[in-house]
Amino acid sequence: MKQPLSVLVIDDHESVRAGIKAALSRAGHICVGEAGSISEARAQIAHTNPQVIVVDLSLPDGNGLEIVQWARSISERIGIVVLTLNPAQDFLLTVMKSGASAFVEKSAPLAELISAIEHSFIAPLSFSAQGISRVMKKDHEANALTTREIQVLEKLSDGLSASSIGLELFITEATVKTHLASIYRKLDSKNRIQAIIAAKKIGLLLHQ
Repeated sequence: MKQPLSVLVIDDHESVRAGIKAALSRAGHICVGEAGSISEARAQIAHTNPQVIVVDLSLPDGNGLEIVQWARSISERIGIVVLTLNPAQDFLLTVMKSGASAFVEKSAPLAELISAIEHSFIAPLSFSAQGISRVMKKDHEANALTTREIQVLEKLSDGLSASSIGLELFITEATVKTHLASIYRKLDSKNRIQAIIAAKKIGLLLHQ
């Protein structure tokens, strides 16, 4: 018999909370509390210490991601399932980076939500969602460095200035700076040192 889980449901619609509570009960789990706002959610989490929280992104006093980030900052063991009307492709990566364990659209069957709740308890620091592979691939392709950007990055790692890189690659200094701005953005870096470190971590720069 699987372990009953204690779950806190955070959604500003009473009918949604009632539906989730009923589904939890049918699955053998326990709804230990409800909240309809961020302020209520914080109080309920502190009071009930749930194993899993189900959070709607749209709450009357703010964005549900505030609760996701706050809950994850105080516990690595709590399962966090985001439930929302928003299309997955628009918010999936944001939700994943916020510390959530799973993402489920409100249009999905309740069985999918229950499955996400159970998985989030087993692996709270992992992330599951329908279409995650497709979205990750799209994000990777959007942030992949071009051949020219890799050439600029290699010259950058050799210690060359923007003007020197331009001379070696037969492009203007302004063009080099445009490439550098794109490189920094794609590697989530603020300067050349961070960019070089990030590039080495993912294997773009193999030489020292």
